[in-house]
Order: sequence, then structure tokens, then C-alpha cells
Amino acid sequence: MNKDQVKGSVKQAAGKVQQKTGEVIGSEKQQAKGIAKQVEGKVQKGIGDLKDNHK
Repeated sequence: MNKDQVKGSVKQAAGKVQQKTGEVIGSEKQQAKGIAKQVEGKVQKGIGDLKDNHK
């Protein structure tokens, strides 16, 4: 795994936690931030996957 894959996976996990926390406390803002972080992590992991495949 390269750096982008690791960071992307971590962002996805953190985003999922943030989204679920927002659901529990009833904060749509936190849910949205969590979803955005998950998307950002997925993109970063995808970039890492591409880099890894082109070695």
C-alpha cells in the first residue's frame, strides 16, 4: 500500500465515524461533513490505487 491508499482509507473511516456521530446527535451538518470526508478519502484511495497499478 502506498501513502495515498493509507490516507484515503483513514479519511473514509473517520468520515464514517463523523457521519454516524452526526446521526446520533441529530446534526445534519456533521453528517454532511462525514459524507464529504468519506468521498474525499475514496478519491484519494483511488488515486493511490492507480499509482500502485502503474508501478
